[in-house]
Amino acid sequence: MIPARDKQVAARERTLLLALILSMWGPLATGMAMTMSRSTTQVADFVRRTVELVALLVSWLVFRHVSCAGPDPGRRAQLQRMAGWSVALALGCSSAVMFTIAWSRLTSAFEPGGRVQLGLAIAALGLVTNGWFWRRYARFSREQSDTVIDAQHRLYRAKTLVDLGVVVALAAVAGFPSRPVTRYVDLVGTFVVATYLLWSSVRSGRALLYAPRQPAGQAPDPAASQPP
Repeated sequence: MIPARDKQVAARERTLLLALILSMWGPLATGMAMTMSRSTTQVADFVRRTVELVALLVSWLVFRHVSCAGPDPGRRAQLQRMAGWSVALALGCSSAVMFTIAWSRLTSAFEPGGRVQLGLAIAALGLVTNGWFWRRYARFSREQSDTVIDAQHRLYRAKTLVDLGVVVALAAVAGFPSRPVTRYVDLVGTFVVATYLLWSSVRSGRALLYAPRQPAGQAPDPAASQPP
């Protein structure tokens, strides 16, 4: 009989791999959609998905490595922190890019438009998919806290709420392409998304900073990934 612990680790690794595979098409699809429209939110969404894909790859590789018998407890904790920081940095980089793009277009005569239907469909599909992963990682975190899984829980919560903001902004562009207010809805949507990503990045970094470092030979504290 397979121990419950091994089943739990296997389920988490499969979920990480599935999330990585499903995220691979995101930058390509949003990149194509970006070339068909003139939406600030669309550009920001492309950058966000690209950076997050890198963080997902790092998280999967780290979890797969530490789930084997190789690293000692100290090394395992170090690798888990690295995966957590990759998520925090991905959120922070996405936020910075979004703020930059939105601000540059706020001070110009840029008008959103073009065909945003593809981007809207991608964002809606992402909203459903990321919401499912958010709930799954939340359940994993409740069952047993883990630095990598907790970071994925925060990442997918941010991804879900960001996709909701993207859907609202692109729906406004698609429904009212010639209205002056559409420009501000598009830009406000980008600023809101960027602000939330920044908050999520700071919160993730804060959780890692306050987590006690584990000396070699000592098992990681299950509650170490939680902020005070």
